[in-house]
Amino acid sequence: MRKITNGAPSTLNLILPEAFLGADDEEKRFAKIHKNMVDYLEKGLLTEYKDSMVYIERTDSTGKVRAGLVGAIDLEMYDYRKGSSSQVRATEATVAERIPARMKIRTGAALEASHIMVLIDGPARSVIEAVGENKESLTELYDFTLMKKGGSIKGYLLGEKEIAAVDSALAALGSQKEEPILLYAIGDGNHSLAAAKTYYEKLKSDNPDKDLSNHPARYALAEIVNLHSDALEFEAIHRIVTGVDEKAFICKMTKALGLTENAESATQSFVCIANGEEKQFGITAVQSNLTVGSVQQFIDSYTKENGGSVDYIHGADVVRRLAAEKGSVGIILPDMPKSQLFTTVIKDGTLPRKTFSMGHAEDKRYYLETRKITL
Repeated sequence: MRKITNGAPSTLNLILPEAFLGADDEEKRFAKIHKNMVDYLEKGLLTEYKDSMVYIERTDSTGKVRAGLVGAIDLEMYDYRKGSSSQVRATEATVAERIPARMKIRTGAALEASHIMVLIDGPARSVIEAVGENKESLTELYDFTLMKKGGSIKGYLLGEKEIAAVDSALAALGSQKEEPILLYAIGDGNHSLAAAKTYYEKLKSDNPDKDLSNHPARYALAEIVNLHSDALEFEAIHRIVTGVDEKAFICKMTKALGLTENAESATQSFVCIANGEEKQFGITAVQSNLTVGSVQQFIDSYTKENGGSVDYIHGADVVRRLAAEKGSVGIILPDMPKSQLFTTVIKDGTLPRKTFSMGHAEDKRYYLETRKITL
């Protein structure tokens, strides 16, 4: 990315890539990010559209077009804790240890650059798609190709009339839901949103005598996408377990999950790769509603007792390559039907962490728009 941007202004300079979380020079990176934000504002590199929404059309790597609305989520409506009944909820368990570093980036930052994607359950396509039908009447903000085979993106600025129509359509969508209302489900960027929430709550606790109801930190930038979009696909996030005795790992997993090679007879199944051998197993001792939940429970238990570590992988071919290393076991999981998302979150609270990815890595949301979070 550094080579591609070659010193040019870029949102790359406004974020901390996850590869550098916990790095020895982390504090210096935070300071540099904050300085870059101020520099970009002072140099006039950014154009501000107050109280705005942006309709976007993202053409992905396969040529499909995913429509979305970029706006601000009210953090007063969001609760990432399991069992929450708030209108904005996490879809997967939030790992508390992942919040502090993101909090440090947000604390003292003039801007936020967001990759957060929020899903709505709108089978009637009355919100985002309704805006798209009249996009010719909107002001086009950008239209360009994205790097790294990410396709392209177009953005259109909504006027007051269109924003009012979106607000009305979202309110109507919420009124159709059964209690407890889940209107917005976080599809991507849950930990970034959790950090924004934590920062806002700390701001309130540090300033008990101030009215912060209109403070910009009360909100977080996000893109809303309809779960029913034909261009939105859910893909499994696979597992690679390293630093383990492969035979012992599979033996204990067989016992704990009641694994059978007659996978067709089981309600849950997955592919396991170790020592150059690839097998499909069925789970007879089901631990969760989803295959990923049953497998993750075992991995967590095993690594806690026996050591080893787990990483979360996009793409089965990558898992196969990594599983070729000594002391490694690869697990390829089935895709989760996206129709199960809202129902499962309402019933179970949250999904197991890293249950699904919305499309290939290059089709995820790029860091593009920014928003002021200071007065």
